[in-house]
Amino acid sequence: MSSNARESSIKAARARREPGSAATAKRNQVVDKAAELFDAAGYHNTGVADIAAAAGISKPTLYHYFAGKDEILFWIHEEFMDELIARQEKRARISMPLSACILELMADMLEMTETRPGVRVFHEHLRELRDDQQQLVREKRERYQNMVEDVIRDGVASGELRDLDPRLSTLALFGMVNWAYQWFRPDGPLGSREIAYFFCDVLLQGLAAEGKQR
Repeated sequence: MSSNARESSIKAARARREPGSAATAKRNQVVDKAAELFDAAGYHNTGVADIAAAAGISKPTLYHYFAGKDEILFWIHEEFMDELIARQEKRARISMPLSACILELMADMLEMTETRPGVRVFHEHLRELRDDQQQLVREKRERYQNMVEDVIRDGVASGELRDLDPRLSTLALFGMVNWAYQWFRPDGPLGSREIAYFFCDVLLQGLAAEGKQR
């Protein structure tokens, strides 16, 4: 596929995500069903026919909504990142204590792990996207990482946080919450918010007892 054709494909995929139409509602339903199948059976073990059957449509009808399985995967990645970015953009517009902001950042991904299908393919199947799709998703991931780094950097500047490398600190935060999809269970003893409180306390206070040398 030529670069112009790929760019047109990306634009078409994003145009199909515009809200407010019955077609978009149906596409959302297809994506939700596909995400559930991807989580349960694996991306490579799920075919277009499986997705169509789960969504209650024919295979040709699915191709009316999506160019293929990779476009559905691209849509999942875009929706995840758009949601994370939008939440942090809203917080950035208001005055919020540093600890509360970090708590909410951690709660965002944990909540999505608890409530939204597709989190497994979001973490594990970026490389299955075309190169141009990967680049667009990586750009959004980098943008979001920079937003979190800014929170850490502001905390260092205000004296609320130790003067540690903001990027490594951000990666440590991501490491705590992003791996949760491997072990979190909705019917477990703690919900996503309770885990976010615990993780935030560990990140900000550490494991050492109060008054002990760290």
